[in-house]
Amino acid sequence: MSEKVRNMFADIADDYDRVNNILSFGVHHLWRSKAVELSEAKLGDRVLDCATGTGDLALEFKEAVGDDGYVLGTDFCAEMIEHAPEKAQEHNLVVDFEVADAMDLPYDDNQFDISSIAFGIRNVDDPVKALSEMARVVRPGGKVVVLEFGQPKGIMKYPYELYSQYIMPTLGGWISGNKEAYTYLPRTSAQFPAADKFIDLMEQAKSFSSQCYERLTGGIAYIYVGTVE
Repeated sequence: MSEKVRNMFADIADDYDRVNNILSFGVHHLWRSKAVELSEAKLGDRVLDCATGTGDLALEFKEAVGDDGYVLGTDFCAEMIEHAPEKAQEHNLVVDFEVADAMDLPYDDNQFDISSIAFGIRNVDDPVKALSEMARVVRPGGKVVVLEFGQPKGIMKYPYELYSQYIMPTLGGWISGNKEAYTYLPRTSAQFPAADKFIDLMEQAKSFSSQCYERLTGGIAYIYVGTVE
């Protein structure tokens, strides 16, 4: 991943949770809960959460897999992940966190039951390579789960475009002090393959026996689930 993107996330790390909650009206928590549900995570499972950021999805998974399960959250930006252990402690959850690149995961094959990534796949240099790596570390029959922004259509299309292109950069920039970051994030969301186009990327990874998706909030976000071969 580019050093520019890494530095951008490092710069907004301290305000990341606060800005996310404000800009999404808290809906991103519901999306993460749905991703865990669609993963079919169960007690005792082992989960790898890539691009974990401040750990929100990793904590959701830990709630699902329980004390006998194991969750490891990784991120390529050390400054982002620094906030995650304290958050886990506040929720009385035991989760491990490490710095790692989703395109080059330092873990053995078939080590996890589930791997996941939320709002991070569009920031990697090669999404197909990242999907392949995430599948490699998951046992056959396990799941790779991706939560990512899309491009809403219909009644949601124009209000969302107005919000993401104008209001989000202004408000996010004002709170975080980095308007460029909150211009970059909605721009990459608007350009990144969604729905069937993302399924095409999953098929290119040649790691899944099946793949599907569920649209959220009129297409503002999508959850993709691949079953590892």
